[in-house]
Amino acid sequence: MARASSQNRYRLANQILEVVREGRFEVGHHLREQQFGDLLQVSRTPVRAALALLAEHGVVEARRNQGFFLKATPEELRRLTIEVPATADQDLYTDIVRDRLAGLLPVSFTQAEIARRYDVDRALLQRTLSRLVDDGLLERNAGRGWTFLPTLDTGQALQGSYDFRRIIEPQGLMLATFKADPALLERLRIQHLFLETHPRIATVDARQIFDTDAHFHETIASFSGNVFLLQAIQQQNRLRRLLEFGGYVNRRRVRDWCREHLAIIDAVAAGDNARAAEVMGMHLRNAFSAAPSFTAETGRG
Repeated sequence: MARASSQNRYRLANQILEVVREGRFEVGHHLREQQFGDLLQVSRTPVRAALALLAEHGVVEARRNQGFFLKATPEELRRLTIEVPATADQDLYTDIVRDRLAGLLPVSFTQAEIARRYDVDRALLQRTLSRLVDDGLLERNAGRGWTFLPTLDTGQALQGSYDFRRIIEPQGLMLATFKADPALLERLRIQHLFLETHPRIATVDARQIFDTDAHFHETIASFSGNVFLLQAIQQQNRLRRLLEFGGYVNRRRVRDWCREHLAIIDAVAAGDNARAAEVMGMHLRNAFSAAPSFTAETGRG
């Protein structure tokens, strides 16, 4: 729990930085905890902890009984990012996913087998396997061991997924029931600006990148007011998680899809859903072109 709390503190600090950059705040600006809490949809306590972290890095100044005030100049802010420290849990999660994608792990395995392979303690392994279950990549067998769940692991399945999404996602934006939530749109914008402007995108955890991508598509689908459309997109995200987790080695494409997502966010915010639908179709075509390729013999290229 303490490890997760620390990770969230660093991520929230970076989100606050993006708000400050986007708002073009001047040195001395009062950074109010309640305002950031309302914008980022968290309580004041984690905001206070994130601001204290920024104070440790010299970005803000903590004044007794007054709060936090911006200390860094715009030029300093442009060059700055607060790196989220890696954890043993993240490292093991990444190793298991990448080894599965490389064909180094079988579909089913026992806990003893995987413990020997990675030489980790039982508690760390249990946490990581549970997270893989939560993310829809693994399931526990009725007897012993674990099994990787089906994913988009053939070229035909991948193309079918993108064809399906190109049919329903742009149309969801055109439904009469579509209604965007401005606060959620702004939160999506902040999350994407963090990735799009990150000076060292290669250091960002692939799981965080996928979650940003998946959350965007699910949020836009939720605005449609159609629960069946939302459920379909959630199912597609579960199927593509394993494959596209490995595809995020192309971090230049990450910046590209962040810009495409931001264009959709801007169009929705402006009430131009026809433009948003057009960009969504283009975005999905580009995403399929950049997806990992496959061979008929191995299912993986």
